[in-house]
Amino acid sequence: EYQWKGPFYFIQGADPQFGLMKAWTHGDTENGDDEWEEEIKLAEQAVQAINKLNPKPKFFVICGDLVHGMPGSRWKKNQEQDLKGVLKNTDQDIPLVFVSGNHDIGNTPTREAIDDYCKNWGDDYFSFWVGGVFFLVLNSQLYSDSSKCHELRQAQDAWLDEQLAVAAKQKCKHIIVFQHIPLFLSKPDEDDDYFNLAKSVRQEIMEKFHKAGVRAVFSGHYHRNAGGSYKGLEMVVSSAIGCQLGHDTHGLRVVVVTEEKVVHKYYSLTELGSHGIEKELLDLLA
Repeated sequence: EYQWKGPFYFIQGADPQFGLMKAWTHGDTENGDDEWEEEIKLAEQAVQAINKLNPKPKFFVICGDLVHGMPGSRWKKNQEQDLKGVLKNTDQDIPLVFVSGNHDIGNTPTREAIDDYCKNWGDDYFSFWVGGVFFLVLNSQLYSDSSKCHELRQAQDAWLDEQLAVAAKQKCKHIIVFQHIPLFLSKPDEDDDYFNLAKSVRQEIMEKFHKAGVRAVFSGHYHRNAGGSYKGLEMVVSSAIGCQLGHDTHGLRVVVVTEEKVVHKYYSLTELGSHGIEKELLDLLA
């Protein structure tokens, strides 16, 4: 898949977060996540919408917070089991790509929590090619707080530099990054916040991505749609499949990759399920 074969598209989702809806409405985000019927229905709706799409997307990526339960919490295993139960109905020809979020590996991840995530969902960072486009999946928790696993942060940093060097050598069409926590929500120099990466780390990563020619970073975590750009690098923040914290609807983002650009639109689950992708985007694939 090193070679450009023409335009294609993929689906990005974020934060199915089984258990957050009840916890949020009850104001108990620590222990109130003992029900997730609502989220199961929404995840099923997402899978059904994706399965109906024609042509099929190249893959479906979920940008973290797969479930609400933190490592070691009471309901985590059940939540994960139920999410897997829903996702296994995704069309066999549509690969699933998982990104780790803070609820998946902890706000301050440990090696054990990351190992457990990897056993369950696959590597916490990796790269892959689709039709001449280079994709990188990062563990943004290592940028957020690696105080309990410094060596893992260093390993990811070294690996990322190697990967960007490979991309330069291979003359890929675009480089696209997936991570859970956004670099920023709207402005590259905005203040530090729970929902973005700290300025010191952010600046370094943005500059690295800019120099390497990364086209876009897709993330979740905010449970609202947001985004902005830094020197031609687009930061895309997608709202949740699950609990909404703003005025957006439960949804998925359709991302079309052409030779020149990366074009995307956020659809509500209902809209995508009943109408599919609009003509303007489909025309880009023709």
